[in-house]
Amino acid sequence: MADARLTTAIESGALVLPEGKILALRPAAGTDLSALPQDRTRILHGFRPDIDAWEAQGWTVSEAEAEAETDPAGAAVVFVPRSKPLARAMLAQAAALAPLVIVDGQKTDGVDSLWREMRTRTGDLPCVTRAHGRLFWFESAAVDISDWTAPAPAPVDGGFVTQWGAFSADGPDRGSQMLAAALPGKLPSRMADLGAGWGYLARAVLERDGVKSIDLVEAEKLALDCARRNVTDPRAAFHWADVTRFKPDHLYDGIVSNPPFHVGRAADPALGRAFIVAAARMLAPSGQLWMVANRHLPYEASLRESFRSVEEIGGDGTFKLFHAIRPLKPTDKKPR
Repeated sequence: MADARLTTAIESGALVLPEGKILALRPAAGTDLSALPQDRTRILHGFRPDIDAWEAQGWTVSEAEAEAETDPAGAAVVFVPRSKPLARAMLAQAAALAPLVIVDGQKTDGVDSLWREMRTRTGDLPCVTRAHGRLFWFESAAVDISDWTAPAPAPVDGGFVTQWGAFSADGPDRGSQMLAAALPGKLPSRMADLGAGWGYLARAVLERDGVKSIDLVEAEKLALDCARRNVTDPRAAFHWADVTRFKPDHLYDGIVSNPPFHVGRAADPALGRAFIVAAARMLAPSGQLWMVANRHLPYEASLRESFRSVEEIGGDGTFKLFHAIRPLKPTDKKPR
């Protein structure tokens, strides 16, 4: 575990935390940060559910890309994400913000690859290996990794821009394309896209007749920043929020969603089920949901527990498309 590696390095004397502010870049909710002094640690993050979790525990959190260089830090701890380009960008950001950079991650998230790449630039690096992961550290003045700095959002097919760290950064994923193609020619007036990503589905919704507004609700700030550039229609509003906790100003008439289903590298159907429950909560009594999901994920029961009518409207061997109508509110549901 991350806390075990960091604690081991500090307690052994191999790693000494300097005085001054400590930055923690994108630690997942639930990571044990007890090895870091909370009173002088600032978490930098872009994922809203994790931000909410850390703030609830009393940690100071700032937007990941908004840390002011006028407030220098003594060290920065990078928690390696799944995306390798994003991980490199985080190391470059940490090196620009602090003289000591500490990197921690699981082997399944590519920490060993980063360690090898850094060794080719710096020579041997101190490290701790434990619990299927690695922690290593280096002095930022000893190496130039400015070429790893995050690039600006880049164009992809269809006239969109995306950025590493956002889902499907290479272009629209096939599931979203299938759902967009299956949407009817006319949609309800008040729409929402839950887990909107960089805006592909929302733009497809706005091309249909009848739509007067759409709320894009997305947890990852990198993706939402791209969505603002991809969806410039004045009918669109943008919300950086955890879908499962988001409370709209009004109930929606229709919702589209391609819900996430991974927590780290593990598939977690509970996340998609939480999106279904959230959609039912946000819809008006006659509201409708259009959703795409991976074929192997068992969402049918959750849909039928949350809607009066559920129909599979298409798909292939990998994806399935659903249309659900008339959400069941808590008072409508029969006890099991």
